[in-house]
Amino acid sequence: MSAEAIAVGTGIRTPRIKAFAEDGAMGPVRPTEEELTALAAMLSMRTADVLVAAYATGPSRVGATS
Repeated sequence: MSAEAIAVGTGIRTPRIKAFAEDGAMGPVRPTEEELTALAAMLSMRTADVLVAAYATGPSRVGATS
């Protein structure tokens, strides 16, 4: 699903969607609770699962090993 499609479905601006996808929840552009709720509804996920996924992405996690 493209950032544009998510933006249309949630009402969140496309640049914010792209920032969330690239930087995760801890990036310079942080999602609001309302945005996370809208993303969860759009993706048919629980809001808590979206939040966990958002914190698990971003530059600090790229290339990280467990």
